[in-house]
Amino acid sequence: MNNEKKAENKKITLVDVAAVAGVSAITVSRVINQPDKVSEHLRRQVQTAIDSLGYIPNQFASSLASSKSRVIGVAIPSLSNVVFNEVLRGIYEVAGKAGYKVVMVDTHYSPLEEEKMVRTLLSQAPEALIITGGDQTRTCQHLLQRARIPIVQMMELLEQPLDMNVGFSHWQAGYDVAAKLLDAGYVRIGFMGARMDPRVQQRMLGFKAAIEKAGKESEKYIVTTPEPSSVALGGELFRSLMGSSDGQVEAIFCCNDDLAMGALFEAQRMNIKVPDQLALCGFNDFEASQFLNPSLTSVHVPRYEMGVTAAEMVVDALSGKSIPDKKIDIGYNIKLRNSTRNRA
Repeated sequence: MNNEKKAENKKITLVDVAAVAGVSAITVSRVINQPDKVSEHLRRQVQTAIDSLGYIPNQFASSLASSKSRVIGVAIPSLSNVVFNEVLRGIYEVAGKAGYKVVMVDTHYSPLEEEKMVRTLLSQAPEALIITGGDQTRTCQHLLQRARIPIVQMMELLEQPLDMNVGFSHWQAGYDVAAKLLDAGYVRIGFMGARMDPRVQQRMLGFKAAIEKAGKESEKYIVTTPEPSSVALGGELFRSLMGSSDGQVEAIFCCNDDLAMGALFEAQRMNIKVPDQLALCGFNDFEASQFLNPSLTSVHVPRYEMGVTAAEMVVDALSGKSIPDKKIDIGYNIKLRNSTRNRA
């Protein structure tokens, strides 16, 4: 093999990048591992050299040398549930700008699977974890506490978070939707729920509390299933609810917009006019909800902002910054649209 072939096959090193960039190897290492501590000009200079040489940093070696992995672990219940898309976008944006990588796992709405996935994440030596909710197994909680790293539980507001928490009260959101429908003059108000994870259950309990406080019937107008939510399932649950209530239900609170869309389409097929004969309210306020005909009343949750806040909390904690408020209520807003109206 001639010298040219040897040069072509030579592994590109940190020293090679430093020579092309015209800086020291230590500076290149700092740009790769602590980009927030160097100037934008220097980052571009080194990145240009990295790109031209095709250099791939050995992150495993870097983490051994620095005792830091630059990894933030994220555990969510479902990769297929679009609810988490905006949350993850917020997390990735903040983590990336701060020089951290995100390692994500899917817990499949199972506390036992979550426990297994948390073990997997911890084996990667993450510097912090962002996890969903507060229904971890006792063993999982012990694993998280013994990890002694910043942890943010997101998506719901918890009485006693393990460390930090950003979310909102699903119970209160359910209560407020029911109260809003009651104030609008609806009497026989139904609830449709799918998957029935702890957050959906809290919405249902809040809904029932408001209905019962008003002295109205609640159990008769509730249909739920452990099946994953979908538009098609919304149509099925709608038919079931209309049958069990003899068509008397006047308004329905659906645990998410998927079910509400399915209910709307099925109502239209059954020639039930929305909102004249039936009001519908969803949850999560998907973008498509405002473009339906009629547009869908829904509970808007600032999911992107929740992801941003969760990531900022762990990044600040890792930077040694003081975090005055470790429990943040991100709030929600009931977006009133044409699928409901005031009958009072």
